[in-house]
Order: sequence, then structure tokens, then C-alpha cells
Amino acid sequence: MAPYRNSVKILGDVLQITDEYGIGGVNLTSLLRKANLSYGRLTAVAGKLEQAGLIQEQVLEGQRIYVITPQGKEYLHRYNQFSEMASSFGLNL
Repeated sequence: MAPYRNSVKILGDVLQITDEYGIGGVNLTSLLRKANLSYGRLTAVAGKLEQAGLIQEQVLEGQRIYVITPQGKEYLHRYNQFSEMASSFGLNL
């Protein structure tokens, strides 16, 4: 069984996945699968990230596509730095 993820870790995971797909973005189905979230939970998380300006939702050929913004890349970079620092003290996010 996967360890419990708090909301900060889930936000980081969704941003990481979105970033990995680059400027083409990631479709909703792929994001659901890779983030291991329910549809309802993912749409809530995506809504928060979009409101914060960290991702953009686009609709292409009837599919929802999520693309990370420059602000999202900055957040992800700082999140990863913090995560590494926390790990060096034996703490996991």
C-alpha cells in the first residue's frame, strides 16, 4: 500500500507530472493515472493550482490538457529544494 500523501505532496506530484510532459501538456486521463488520484480529488487539486497560476487548463479536441506555467516551474523548483533539505534532516514531506 502506498504511503499517505498530504496535500502539499499531492500538489508537488501533480506539478512534477505536468512538468515532465513539457509544453505539450498532459491530458486528464494520463494525469489521473500517474498521480494516482480520484477524478474528484484531481479536479480539486488542478483547480487550486490553476487559481494560483501554477498550471493552465486548455481544451484541445475535446480533451482537457494541463500545462505547467513559469510560476509553476518556480514553485516546483523551490518545493524540490525544500523536500531535499527536509530529507537531509530525516523528515519526509
